[in-house]
Amino acid sequence: MSVALTPGPSSAPPEQDVPRTVVSRASASDQVFRGILRSAGIAVLVITAMILVFLVLQSMPAFRAEGFRFFTTSTLNYGTNQFGVAALLPDSVLIALIALAIAIPAGLAAAIYISEYAPLRLRRPLIAVIDLLAAIPSIAFALWGLIFLMPEIIGTDSWLARHLSFIPIFHFRLTFSPSNFVGSSFIAGVVVSMMVIPIITSLSRQVFSQAPQGEREAAYALGSTRWGMVKTVVLPFGQAGVIGASMLGLGRALGETIAVSFILTPPTDVFNYHMIEGGGNSITAEIANNLLEFSPKGDSFLLAAALTLFVMTLLINSFASIVINRSRSGAATEAD
Repeated sequence: MSVALTPGPSSAPPEQDVPRTVVSRASASDQVFRGILRSAGIAVLVITAMILVFLVLQSMPAFRAEGFRFFTTSTLNYGTNQFGVAALLPDSVLIALIALAIAIPAGLAAAIYISEYAPLRLRRPLIAVIDLLAAIPSIAFALWGLIFLMPEIIGTDSWLARHLSFIPIFHFRLTFSPSNFVGSSFIAGVVVSMMVIPIITSLSRQVFSQAPQGEREAAYALGSTRWGMVKTVVLPFGQAGVIGASMLGLGRALGETIAVSFILTPPTDVFNYHMIEGGGNSITAEIANNLLEFSPKGDSFLLAAALTLFVMTLLINSFASIVINRSRSGAATEAD
C-alpha cells in the first residue's frame, strides 16, 4: 500500500538561511550594572594611561641628557647627568628569575595537590591560606627575610658555593666569610618568591579545576592512576594557564620594591651575575633608596628607570593575559 505525501512549503534558499537575531531589552538594573562595570574598566585604563603619561613627561629630561646611552651605561652619578640602567635592569631580571625558579615548582605542586589530592575538608582551608598569603604586606616579607631568613640561609649559600662552583652563577670569588654572603641576589630572590607563590598557586588551581570531568573519567576508565590522569588530562589542559600565571608572577617579581631594598646591600653600579655573592642593586631598590635625596634632575633619571620597568611589566602582563585568554583553559567546558 502506498501513501501519498502532501508536499510542504519549499525551503528558503541557502543564502537566506541565517540565524535570526533575538533582541531583548535590558532592564533598568541590568543597564545600571553594565554602566558600573563599563565605568570601572574605563577608569582602570584611564589611570594606567595617566601614570604612563606622567612617567614619560617626568623622564624626558633624563632621556634628552642621555639618549640611548641610558640603556647601555651602568654609571650611577646623578650630579654629572651620568645614569643608566645597564646594571640595574639585569639585576632586576636576575632576582625575578630566581624567584620564578623557586615559585613555579612550588606553586604548581601546591595547586595540583589542592585541586586533585587534598581531601574536601582541607581544600577550603588551604585555599583560604593561599589567599591570605597573597594579602600579606610586602614589608612583612621584607622583615622576615632580613631578620630570620638571611642569617639562616647563609649556610645554604656556602654549600652552593663549595659544591656547585663549577656553575658560573654559583661561583664564589670572595673569601668564605658569612659577611660576604649577606645581601645577595639569591636571598632577595628567595624572599620575592614567597610573594609570587600565592599568585601562581591560586591561578593554576583555578585552571586545573576547570579540566573537563568527562576526560577525567575517561582516563580512569582506561585504567589510569590519579597521577596518570593529572599528567594526561589536567596538566595539558592547564598548560597555557600555568604559563600565563608564571608570567603574571614575573611581573610581580620585577615590581617588588620593599623586600629587595631591605635585602640588597650595599648598592652597586656593576652587574654581578654571581648571585650568591653579597651586593647588588635593582631598579626598584635604587628608586626607593634615592628618590628623596636628589635634585629634580636626579629624580628625572629615577623616573626614567621607573618608566622602563613600568613598560616592561605592562608588556609582560599583557602578553600573559593574551596567553590565558587564547588557551584551552579559558574556554567554557561542560561537565558530564
